[in-house]
Amino acid sequence: MPQLKISKDTPISEITLRRYEKPYELDRRELVRKLCLSSGLLQPGDSRDIIVDILFVMLQARKDSRLLSSEDVKDLVIDLRKHYKLPLVGVASSNVRRQIKRLRDIFLVEKVRNSYRITEFDDVSVIFNEKIEQYFLSSMLDRVREYCKKVDDEFS
Repeated sequence: MPQLKISKDTPISEITLRRYEKPYELDRRELVRKLCLSSGLLQPGDSRDIIVDILFVMLQARKDSRLLSSEDVKDLVIDLRKHYKLPLVGVASSNVRRQIKRLRDIFLVEKVRNSYRITEFDDVSVIFNEKIEQYFLSSMLDRVREYCKKVDDEFS
């Protein structure tokens, strides 16, 4: 019997979570890097870590309740990467906008007019709890439970 072609399964949404050691004695950039790794924004061993610097400068701007354009983000990221003596890779405007979109997709960053900010200038822990844990993750878990129930019904 010939194999049937399966259409490409495209998820409605997805999230990757990883567990690392507790955040002791990390400098601020490394702390943001671990958050990005933990939340699936950065892959382990990935040297293309511009998302870390984008989130870092967004968090710094939050302290002053400052909105940033994508060009502001790019300029601040370049300064930050120079400070840490990191190569200036991934700083093209198009890539910066793409990475900001990834942060928007998981609700950490929001667009206000033509600028960006950490969502409502809120604490990351509050955003994670309200937007990711209670809304995003909860709806995903509910859907997986639906599949589990349907599998149980079909194979009982």
